[in-house]
Amino acid sequence: MMRGMGGLSLAILLALATASCQTEDKSPQPRFTSNRHGPVTTSAQNKSGHFIEFRSRYALTYGHTYVVFGRADENGRMIDPEVAGLAPASPDPGPYVIGHFVPVPATTGATDGDLEEQYRSASWRVMLSDAEYADVVAFIRKQQASSHLWQATVDNCNNWVGNIARHMGYKVPGIWLRPQQFITELREMNTA
Repeated sequence: MMRGMGGLSLAILLALATASCQTEDKSPQPRFTSNRHGPVTTSAQNKSGHFIEFRSRYALTYGHTYVVFGRADENGRMIDPEVAGLAPASPDPGPYVIGHFVPVPATTGATDGDLEEQYRSASWRVMLSDAEYADVVAFIRKQQASSHLWQATVDNCNNWVGNIARHMGYKVPGIWLRPQQFITELREMNTA
């Protein structure tokens, strides 16, 4: 009986993951910027150059969710941005496909296309104080050090980025959304 229940659980997880991949992405969503407490005015953005940007991008599959963080100049342009996210460690499609069934080795840095504007599908930039930025970066580094596996239905890029958002005190949508939908709902849940 236990063996049958394990198979049923696996079938349910795979069905949910497959269903979440059936929607289509929209055209690129506008950029949104806020601070921890609400909308950012131009003068407020100029005073605090630290940011984290929750971002999604298009890909040959259903896309990718990740964060970009660093400093921005007075015009909002990124200065030496860093990228962090969770993805299969190989550019080969084999581990990606296998990772839909069993965990595969992961990378937690930049992947191809992360900073290319033509692939950005949604983004939400949050301006941070020096102390807030230091706290978030420390959490990202800790998470990078402990994340060694990727698995599409449980330990995926949405879940990884969601952990960062939760650490910051934000509400987080379900992890089985397409990346564009995940970032859009994350922003909508946490901004008025």
